[in-house]
Amino acid sequence: MYAVIRRYEYEGVMVSTSVFEDRSGAEESIKRAADFVRDNLAPLLPNGPQVTAGPVVAAG
Repeated sequence: MYAVIRRYEYEGVMVSTSVFEDRSGAEESIKRAADFVRDNLAPLLPNGPQVTAGPVVAAG
């Protein structure tokens, strides 16, 4: 699962959420996303990324 949310009240802030089967999938996605952002979006995102990881605690 992947979702992107842009918060208009905060300039330059976007939130991206992903759910993975395992940690290695998450780590590969982070690497690919960092490469894409660096190559294509860096001028649009003045703030550096913050990565937060943890287990899923509820699912429906």
